Amino acid sequence: MYIYQKSDWPDFYWDDQVVLPLLMQIRHRQGRLKGNMEMLGFVSRSETTLLTLTADVLKSSEIEGEFLNREQVRSSVARKLGIKTAGLVKSGHEVDGVVEMMLDATQLYDQPLTKARLFMWHASLFQTKKKSKVDFIVGAWRKDKAGPMQVVSGRIGRENVHFEAPPATRMEKEMKQFLAWFNIPNALDPVIQSAVAHLWFVTIHPFADGNGRIARALADMLLARSDEDAQRFYSMSSQILEDRSTYYHMLEKTQKGDLDITEWVVWYLQCLDRALSATDKRLKSVLNRTKFWDRHEHKEINERQRKMINKLFDGIEGKLTTTKWAKMTKCSTDTALRDVQDLIKKKILKSDGGGGRSTGYVLSPVK
Repeated sequence: MYIYQKSDWPDFYWDDQVVLPLLMQIRHRQGRLKGNMEMLGFVSRSETTLLTLTADVLKSSEIEGEFLNREQVRSSVARKLGIKTAGLVKSGHEVDGVVEMMLDATQLYDQPLTKARLFMWHASLFQTKKKSKVDFIVGAWRKDKAGPMQVVSGRIGRENVHFEAPPATRMEKEMKQFLAWFNIPNALDPVIQSAVAHLWFVTIHPFADGNGRIARALADMLLARSDEDAQRFYSMSSQILEDRSTYYHMLEKTQKGDLDITEWVVWYLQCLDRALSATDKRLKSVLNRTKFWDRHEHKEINERQRKMINKLFDGIEGKLTTTKWAKMTKCSTDTALRDVQDLIKKKILKSDGGGGRSTGYVLSPVK
């Protein structure tokens, strides 16, 4: 028996004595983080928001097994937010659609959530997709023409059904109730509401596909409300990806339980707490980057060099060689070598101690 089959569905409840101490800890960390960010300049805050939203889009898709191009996502977010940064590339419609959904949720967090808005998000996600199911209609509730909507794993003929969603005939009623709860002001803290909304939406499973990503966008929307700020400094999706197996286990366990969702809310808050902790490391990276550019602002640096410096701050796979430089900037190896030697002369790069073509280069420490 699934949770939505209970007679008191969807009257969720939880143990405040267990949940409230965690909520207080989260609220304290959110406040401290916001205070730290307000002490930074506009450029640093924008850079942090760009990094966070890029991570949110990438990781939320990766949770579902879809891998987007990082540079395209970063470029799409930067363009849509009007953030001036080096190394922008052209982004495809599929990337732009996912970014549009995330930005609509987080930048317009104080706007009502409507059926039309959800349909717009769904259409954004699948504007370039071919139908993968018989009843896959973009921008509409699912129809279940091919049978019940199920979450399964395993080989064909030996499938393990983790969850079966409510029948499509209930979608209109279920979503009307959900949207009313989501929009009507109540005494529920937005952080707790984020945990409940995530579970509730993914349990209804109103679309033929994309439910997980939309549920996480809704969760981020409510977290933005809790911060009262469209600028995003922490990524819940990044942390969920780190805890993906536990995430799916907790969803399945809760969906097969009763309306006491204390365990789910506790897990969600603990996951959020870990996401806030991870932000400390990201903030340090942004501060180092800002300090770096302040120190070298009067030096002549070409577009290729600026692009590669930013990539080094973001982190690249393996070590940076002149061959990799040439490939990533689409220039000749001779040009790459001149770029690198110029930055070494300006004390921006230094050799990692290797030799020959395998020599790697890293950023010189900023003192």
